[in-house]
Order: sequence, then C-alpha cells, then structure tokens
Amino acid sequence: MILDNLETIDEMLMHVAERFKKVRKSKKITQQQLALTSNVSYGTIKRFETTGEISLLSLAKLCDALGIRKEISSLFKTVYYKNIDEVPDNE
Repeated sequence: MILDNLETIDEMLMHVAERFKKVRKSKKITQQQLALTSNVSYGTIKRFETTGEISLLSLAKLCDALGIRKEISSLFKTVYYKNIDEVPDNE
C-alpha cells in the first residue's frame, strides 16, 4: 500500500488530502460548492487540501457530501491479529 511508504505523518496527511482533492475535482465540484453542501467552511476545506489538516468530523461531512462516505467507514475495516489464536471462530 502506498501509505506504508510515506515517511512522516505530514506526508500521509498530504497524500490523503491530494487524493480527496482529485475526487472533488473529478466530480467537478469547487471548494465553495462543497462548503455549501457539506456545512464545512470554505477555509477548512482550503486548509485541508493545502496542509492535510482537518478534523475527522469535517472529513466525514465532506466525504458524505461527495458521496464517498464508504471510504471513511472502511478506514479501520481490516482487523490485524498477531497470530491465528487471536482470530475469533466465526471469522
């Protein structure tokens, strides 16, 4: 996974912000339009796309407004086990 190759937290945040920006642009939605539909301020969106900094709540609202809510809910979908004994019987 590409995020595994990033050296710093800042690089990881910027990678997420860049991917988000590509999705927004592919849907032909401006930052101002997204601010209106998401109830997240234009300044927050601009800061996120330039620095990678955003609250989880604001990011969830933005993803919902762009119709990519599933991406947020699947962030921690993978459960990691140290060994086979930790895996529940129903998995």
